[in-house]
Amino acid sequence: MKRLLLALLALGPFAAHAETGVTDSEIVLGQSAAMTGAAAELGKGMNRGAKAYFDWVNQHGGVNGRKIRLVAQDDGYEPDRAESNTRNLIDKEHVFALFGYVGTPTSNAALPLATQAKVPFFAPYTGADSMRTPFNHYVFNLRASYRDEALYVADHMTRMGMKTIDVFYQNDAYGNAGLQAMQAAAAAKGINILATATVERNSTDVSRAINELVAKNPANAVFIVSAYKSSAAFIDAAHAQHYMGPFYNVSFVGTEALVRELKSGGTGVLVSQVLPTPYNATKSATIDYQRVMKAAGSTQFDYVSLEGYMAARLMVEGLKRSGSNPTREKLISALENLGDFDMGGFHVRFSDRSHNGSGFVDLSVIDAQGKIRN
Repeated sequence: MKRLLLALLALGPFAAHAETGVTDSEIVLGQSAAMTGAAAELGKGMNRGAKAYFDWVNQHGGVNGRKIRLVAQDDGYEPDRAESNTRNLIDKEHVFALFGYVGTPTSNAALPLATQAKVPFFAPYTGADSMRTPFNHYVFNLRASYRDEALYVADHMTRMGMKTIDVFYQNDAYGNAGLQAMQAAAAAKGINILATATVERNSTDVSRAINELVAKNPANAVFIVSAYKSSAAFIDAAHAQHYMGPFYNVSFVGTEALVRELKSGGTGVLVSQVLPTPYNATKSATIDYQRVMKAAGSTQFDYVSLEGYMAARLMVEGLKRSGSNPTREKLISALENLGDFDMGGFHVRFSDRSHNGSGFVDLSVIDAQGKIRN
């Protein structure tokens, strides 16, 4: 017994309370996201913003003496690959927490594994109800929900005098979440949904949707719930049929990637946003975001990397408050007790009854020069 005690003491102050994914020198986080394929700009953007902040923190001493290491794996925006990655991150990489997953179907595939293993599932890039209802002790959402976004958009439509809309959505859990959100919002605002049509995930074949919506059931506007490539394909094809919109997209689309796909055809396209603009550095959160990105050698400012940065910053705050011997439960408790946490003009609040950090929604529009205006 005496020899065992001496051996434990020799290992250092962290050994007696070591948690999975935590050593005396680092904390390991795991991410599964699309790094290739039709949604790659979303995964790479989340990773770019998060890694820039984690690297900045590491260069300034880390968190309570530990550096953060983010292990990122490519799932191509496919649920089965996300499930496999999650098993690997939990069972082989032994991560402390799962961080910054991208997409509803991929997050849905990972969530049961995270819950069973009692691993925090932090800041997924999705507004789906499945991450929010029922309450899950291990899931923390930074962003507003698709229901928040749809209600904000429907209110804007009403103020613009629109009475009818069509819905173009991705044929999976993400698209269905957005459809259901808009169905509820439209009912609340007295808007009639004339028709709906789908596109398959990771596909740009929108011919059937164009026929069902633009040709047969043209409405005052189209509400789009899909990734950037298929959204751009639909908008371009609708323009070719002389339908001019307006087109409303939810935040998941990836605004900057959508602009690039549309080239010069994005004038007037609207996107709901769940974070302040990353361009106009008037809020301290945006000022710090731009400073961190520049320190990482990047001048590519966009909404997706801003969300990665914000998620990383919030994770670091939770880790700091978890103390010198962090555990998963200490992290959860620390986040629940943040109070009204001001991230520099963007407020987040968690509690032991709600892990939905923000309800912030704004609306941006693409102008004739391809600039994103708020």
